[in-house]
Amino acid sequence: MEQFEEDLVEALKDVVKAGSWQCVGDAAKFKSPCTKFYADDGEHIVLVRTEEGRFWAMDSSCPHEGGPLDQGDIEDLGDGKLALICPWHYFDFSLETGSSSTGLQNQVYDVRVVDGKVYINTQSTLSCYPVPVTKTVKTDVLSPVEIKSASSENTLCFWATKILCTPDPKEKVALTKDVQRWWHTGKITEIGECAPPNQPSRMDSLTVVEPGKIKRGKGGTQASRVALLHSLANIEQWAIDVSWDIIARFSSVQLSTGDSMPQQFFSDFVKVAGDEAKHYDLLEERIKELGSSFGTLPVHNGLWQSATETSHNLLARLAIVHMVHEARGLDVHPQTLSRFAAQGDTNSVKILKVIYTDEITHVAAGLRWFTYICSKEGRDCLTTFHDLVKLHFKGYLKPPFNTEGRMTAGMTEEWYVPLVKPSS
Repeated sequence: MEQFEEDLVEALKDVVKAGSWQCVGDAAKFKSPCTKFYADDGEHIVLVRTEEGRFWAMDSSCPHEGGPLDQGDIEDLGDGKLALICPWHYFDFSLETGSSSTGLQNQVYDVRVVDGKVYINTQSTLSCYPVPVTKTVKTDVLSPVEIKSASSENTLCFWATKILCTPDPKEKVALTKDVQRWWHTGKITEIGECAPPNQPSRMDSLTVVEPGKIKRGKGGTQASRVALLHSLANIEQWAIDVSWDIIARFSSVQLSTGDSMPQQFFSDFVKVAGDEAKHYDLLEERIKELGSSFGTLPVHNGLWQSATETSHNLLARLAIVHMVHEARGLDVHPQTLSRFAAQGDTNSVKILKVIYTDEITHVAAGLRWFTYICSKEGRDCLTTFHDLVKLHFKGYLKPPFNTEGRMTAGMTEEWYVPLVKPSS
């Protein structure tokens, strides 16, 4: 019998060598619930160890907005079914299938323990340490011009910067609505120039943590809804800032033709800022109606990290923030809506429908100005977009996609399907 077991182990080793199985280490060394492995193709993997000592593996980037699943919690969803919970927006992913109650799907990988060692079935080369990546930055990017002096108070950029430096979200919303009205009525006519802050201001009472450090509450159905609404309100607050930042940061950018961005570009993003302010107001009021308030839970700064990553390049900002992140918001809308509808929360459903309708126009704005710049500069739109996403976005884009919503925004499948991970 002992010889048979030895032969079996050797046979399994041969199978491992012949296939795409990679040994990631001794099973005994994996003590923590989640261990991240870095892949050479950027599609990193999280190895999950349950309390019973079983191992599972899936992509470490949440298919929603790239949240770090390797920093999430493992929860029992009932009937012994375990799921990994994204720490950003509390989306659950089955350890066994990668499916989520939200309708999203994450890639899972077979895991085997052979002779005390853990093997993951993947064609990617895995490492315990980040894989060095050389990013090629072109010299003809649309970079902001250094601002030598601040604008007067009668310019759009002055007020954009002031809003970015306003920590109280209610004051930020009120000021955004004022500036939007002044811009449309002609009280503000000049765009101006003003250096925006590296980081928007936040209230001292608001706990802003690194993405992944937020832990999900266990407080039942209403508590879960409050947590999700709170997370959405946080995104809207950052979205207000990102909208004003693109105005202030790229106010003086010049195309390769020597042209500046037209006034309609700034008008479009003033509208986006106004919409995001409206969304924050609606969500903050709904959170109050449910017996809580914004700021009672910690928040992350994931969206601003994407803004920082693209602060040097207007095309990259449009691509990543508006054509990837906001488009992803369209993808998850149907599932998010159904979660609230299933619990009879009609008031929240109405708010989510308003947000969805507006977000379609935001994706359309990003797409419109991305294609405008590419056309002016003689760039191929699709190739430029795909290159920028591969450069600045972590991993592949993941289905399911809201094809109808994206199409309404003008984003056809040729924009995003080539960015999906190829079938192995």
